[in-house]
Amino acid sequence: MKKLFSLIIIFLIVLSSSSHAQLKIGYVDSETIIQKLPDAQDARQKLDDLVSGWRTELIKMQSELKNKQADFEKKKLIMSEKIKKEKNDELLKLERSIGLFRSRKFGTRGELYQKQDQFMKPIQNKIFTAIKEIAEEEDLDFVFDRTSDVTLLYAKEKYDITNLVLEKLKLE
Repeated sequence: MKKLFSLIIIFLIVLSSSSHAQLKIGYVDSETIIQKLPDAQDARQKLDDLVSGWRTELIKMQSELKNKQADFEKKKLIMSEKIKKEKNDELLKLERSIGLFRSRKFGTRGELYQKQDQFMKPIQNKIFTAIKEIAEEEDLDFVFDRTSDVTLLYAKEKYDITNLVLEKLKLE
């Protein structure tokens, strides 16, 4: 629905402007920019390192739970009801701890989300500023991102300003 609405708006703008003047439209491929931008690669590496550490810790926790569950299953027939309840409560507590850890690190508002925002926001602002400056220099009316929700079905290569953005970012 969002794509359809965006396409309708673009169509109406192009239609209404075609009678007045020629529109100049450019586009970028933000994935290419992020792949080639050293700052973005550094940020991505920092995130990957964090995630790797968290996954290692999560695997350790899950392994500990699995071992304790297996131990409990082996010994539960010879345990008193009181010991069974204590061990079962311990397993439940460990399960909750794992769920909480997973949520705190990887949840929708978890640490991963916050770190992505912290590392990538300055880079995105830098890219946006470069795009804006190039759009003003080239007197472009619109600049689309080829990789976003608005589907760009066709564009002449001469309107691709991705390399200009990369050059501008290298100069800064």
